[in-house]
Amino acid sequence: EDSWITSYRCHCVALARGGTVQKVIGELFGMADGYSKGKGGSMHFYNKQNYFYGGAGIVGAQVPVGAGLAFANKYKAPSPDKMQVAIACYGDGAANQGQIWEAANMAALWKLPMIFCIENNHYGMGTSIDRHSSISDYYKMGNAIPGIRIDGMNALAVAEGMRYVKEYCGAGNGPMYVEMMTYRYHGHSMSDPGTTYRNREEIALTRSTRDPVEFLKRTMIEAGFCEADDLKELEKKIRKDVQAEVLKAKESSRPALDDLYTHIFAKDLNSGESDMPPHIRAPNYDNSYWAK
Repeated sequence: EDSWITSYRCHCVALARGGTVQKVIGELFGMADGYSKGKGGSMHFYNKQNYFYGGAGIVGAQVPVGAGLAFANKYKAPSPDKMQVAIACYGDGAANQGQIWEAANMAALWKLPMIFCIENNHYGMGTSIDRHSSISDYYKMGNAIPGIRIDGMNALAVAEGMRYVKEYCGAGNGPMYVEMMTYRYHGHSMSDPGTTYRNREEIALTRSTRDPVEFLKRTMIEAGFCEADDLKELEKKIRKDVQAEVLKAKESSRPALDDLYTHIFAKDLNSGESDMPPHIRAPNYDNSYWAK
């Protein structure tokens, strides 16, 4: 029930928040059964029911929206020390956006349960952090806001680190910066070969020493949780399942033309059918109104 918003790298978050491969691929194909009914495309996946507020196509624009989600979570919390948190993910290339600094300032002033999560792949769109940022330790960017650095290529480190961060922010201590150290093997987009600002040896070295899937496989085998053959069979099953989901997505239909204008304006403004919270928050919790 924690709120999550991210950039246009939103496909895996969509899967983590109740999505299916069929719905994700269907959206990429522009099909009516896609995640956003074929009208959002690759950058815009949403699942409000599962508190996933989408991918944002404008660099850094999701962060102040994330602060708004954190404000809403604090507003709706029945207890000041037990709140749902909000997490906004953005890349190192967006980290120096002015709107992020403003959102961070407000989050700190109001002690919002907000997680500023920087996915640091070291190159932004194609410029190294040494050339585009005066600060390379992104977890220190929050000034008075505490920060933590996590190995984003290590699933176990991510799980344990974020467990602590969620507990800290949800307990009313205010926001926190999290720097996820990660890497991308391919270019930023289809037009980017990914090798004009770095060499192939660097990519190959990272893949061979830090790949998150290979790390997890190796850890499970060394811990005695499974055998290598078990994982090979699992990978075969996953590939087969994904292919079946892709075929299902292809069998869907395009959105109808008369559906182009839906999901834009509210159907009515009656309070009974709105998303307004059923209570009114006062400056302190004791004086707040809660609907019976």
